[in-house]
Amino acid sequence: MSTADTSSIHRYLDDAFAGVPVTPESQDLKEELRGNLAVRVSELLARGMDAPAAAATAVEELGDIRPLLDSLAGGGAATGKPAPLNHATAAAHYRVRPKPGFVVRTVVLCLVLLAGAIILTLDAVHAVSWESTTLMLAVALGVALSVGLIVADSLQQETTQHYPVRRGRAVLFGAAATLGALGLGLTAVFLGDLQLWLLIAGVALALAALVGFVWLGVTQTNRTKPWVLTMYRDIETVDRFTEDPVAAARFGLYTVIIWTLVLAAFVVLSITIGFAWSWLAIVLGIVVFMFVLARMLFPEKKDK
Repeated sequence: MSTADTSSIHRYLDDAFAGVPVTPESQDLKEELRGNLAVRVSELLARGMDAPAAAATAVEELGDIRPLLDSLAGGGAATGKPAPLNHATAAAHYRVRPKPGFVVRTVVLCLVLLAGAIILTLDAVHAVSWESTTLMLAVALGVALSVGLIVADSLQQETTQHYPVRRGRAVLFGAAATLGALGLGLTAVFLGDLQLWLLIAGVALALAALVGFVWLGVTQTNRTKPWVLTMYRDIETVDRFTEDPVAAARFGLYTVIIWTLVLAAFVVLSITIGFAWSWLAIVLGIVVFMFVLARMLFPEKKDK
């Protein structure tokens, strides 16, 4: 970065912090903003933007920091410490930008996923006959791997509100997503090819994915950042599952039971009376699931 760009950023921050008491917290914030601006200017220069425009764009993207500075000035004058950030300024202060490499990878994988899904759908509805089961299986595997990679990669990214999932656990989530997507893919291939083993394998993989997600969900630890937890505590909630962990756990078990029975009924009906009627099991499962969800969220009030 050129000296002119650095001076422009220095002047902007000096002017912005002119009325803010000099405290360790305000200095830390100023240096953090300086570093973020410098990194952004470097990115824009690498894309071919001229230096003055890059500096101006970086400052514009930073947004209005006056509410954040007002909170520092209000608390620092009396106590030497910055006042607590409100929800809006906290979100701006702790904002985490997506990494460019992650964005590029996700876009590419989504394109692969979209192309594969289109091919499988056309084959399932017999709009296009590809005639090769091996080719369809390869497409289904490509779609499943794309889903798994997107899930695993996304969970390893730090966000504004959540810390990243450790790599090993993210890989397990990705594997479960891969199994589930492959199960759906095999079911789509079955609709186009009508080989029973494809349906059986697809349902088995979907069940394995369901079990994997349930286990990962039950054993997942908290990833929410402290400032978000504080925000949640400040907001009055009417969510029964948040207020009643026992009800939330009970609903989770009900969900596993309902969809295990639905998938089992789908397989049995597909084998006995055919796919023309077996899909009704899924419709019935959705109805039962929504009914249970409504009963759990909004229980009847008993007169005391």
